[in-house]
Amino acid sequence: MRFAMRVEDLPPEIETPSAWLGPRIQNSGNWLFTLNDNEIKELEQAASTCLDQSENIADITRDRFVLPTLAPRLRAIHDFLIDGPGFALVKSLPVDIWSRRTTAAVFYGLGSHLGNARPQNAKGHLLGHVIDMGLRADDPNVRIYQTHERQTYHTDSSDLVGLVCLQQAKAGGDSALVSSNTLYNEMRRNHPELAAALFDPIATDRRGEVPVGQKPYFEIPVFNWHQGLMSTIYQRQYIDSAQRFNDAMRLTPLHIEALDCFDHLANDPRLNFLMRLEPGDMQFVHNHTLLHDRTAFEDWSDPAKKRHLLRLWLSSPLARPLPEVFAQRYGTVVPGLRGGVMHTDAAVNAPLDPL
Repeated sequence: MRFAMRVEDLPPEIETPSAWLGPRIQNSGNWLFTLNDNEIKELEQAASTCLDQSENIADITRDRFVLPTLAPRLRAIHDFLIDGPGFALVKSLPVDIWSRRTTAAVFYGLGSHLGNARPQNAKGHLLGHVIDMGLRADDPNVRIYQTHERQTYHTDSSDLVGLVCLQQAKAGGDSALVSSNTLYNEMRRNHPELAAALFDPIATDRRGEVPVGQKPYFEIPVFNWHQGLMSTIYQRQYIDSAQRFNDAMRLTPLHIEALDCFDHLANDPRLNFLMRLEPGDMQFVHNHTLLHDRTAFEDWSDPAKKRHLLRLWLSSPLARPLPEVFAQRYGTVVPGLRGGVMHTDAAVNAPLDPL
């Protein structure tokens, strides 16, 4: 069954700061923010105060993590993410000096000024660990961030995703970004029939993390036009693996051509760019207008030196409206409450080590 939007009904090209071409925004440098010594001391003091009150990092809230001078700057970064180009690199925390607990508390507390942390797995983890667990992406119950393989361009289940680098890989592991609005514009301009096909409710595999009463996949279009905004949700490997379910909508040759075109454009160096996160760097990305990727990497043989990043999924109370279909993935579309993996009986927690 075909549900595609008609070509003549396609939304207009997106003309917002998030519809950028890679090298142009890369060269501007306006996405780079460096913390000064006083701001770092303020973050460390706020973390120390919160940890004195409770050793549980998940107890940190925006109100408790007081930042008298840095908070206004973080509000500006929030707006830059939500209404501007959609990503920011914040340098650089002294992770080589701080303990893991202090670093995690600072990252979590800073993130609380951008949005509310959401669980990233069925264990209720509000603080995720991006590290090679020795798993394989071809296992349908494995999520690709748990491997050393390339992730490919995708979105996460949140308004914003944040990463802080603790340790780099021996080689590779670069972070890549591309504007999903740019991809839509390119497809609308040059392949409108393919753009229209990505408004179909395409099935995406939940990879074993299935809410009670729900299907093992969700059915959300890649492109979603709602209240004058284009929001994109995408993970090609999980779209492909959802075809293992007999009741999932079959991908037609047109869908496959459209997905291949989307991937080809995302990988076009005219449209994307890469950055290497250094220890202490924090990257924040707006999921609804950008896709992110990580290149494959070679890790160190010493387990103590393995590539390791901490991750936050954040729901901003000031985030854009989303169509109701996103509730399949986000649980609700209410800003500040949506996103994450909610099918768990586990209490939310922020583990300091990979589990």
